[in-house]
Amino acid sequence: MNLQIETMKTRNLLLVLLAFLGLGAIGGGGAFILSPGGELMGMPLSNLSNSPFGDFMVPGIILFLVLGVVPCLLVWALIKKPDIRFVGCLNFFSDMHWAWSYTIYTAFALIIWIQVEMIILGSVHWVQSFYMSYAIAIIFVALLPRLRDLYKNRG
Repeated sequence: MNLQIETMKTRNLLLVLLAFLGLGAIGGGGAFILSPGGELMGMPLSNLSNSPFGDFMVPGIILFLVLGVVPCLLVWALIKKPDIRFVGCLNFFSDMHWAWSYTIYTAFALIIWIQVEMIILGSVHWVQSFYMSYAIAIIFVALLPRLRDLYKNRG
C-alpha cells in the first residue's frame, strides 16, 4: 500500500510539473498571439532581429500549442491512459504508454525552445536557466522507476 501511495505522489508531481508548464505557455503564447508586437509581455520586436520572424505571432502559436496545449493534454492522458492509436505511432518507447513517451518529448521540446531562444536573443536570462532546469526535472521525474513501471505497457 505504501509503495502505491508513493507512486501516486510521484505521478502527481509529474502532473503538476506538466500543468505548470502548460498553463504558463498558454498564458505566454496567448499573450503573443493577442499582441504580436510583444506589448502584453513587455518584449520589444527588436528581440526578434536575429530571427526569421517579424513579430511574435508564429512563436506565440508554437509556444501556445507545443508547450501549452500539449502538456495540458498530457496531464489528462497520464491520468486516463487512453489507447489512441494514431499518437502511438510516434511512440519510440514501444514498451511504454504513449503519454509517458510524449512527456519526455515535451521536455526535449522545451530544451530546444530555450536553446533557440538563447541563440536568437544572444543572451541568457535567469528565466531560460529556470526552464532548462525545469525540463531536466520533468525528464528525471518521468524516468523514476516507479513511474516507468506505472506507465509500462502490459500485454
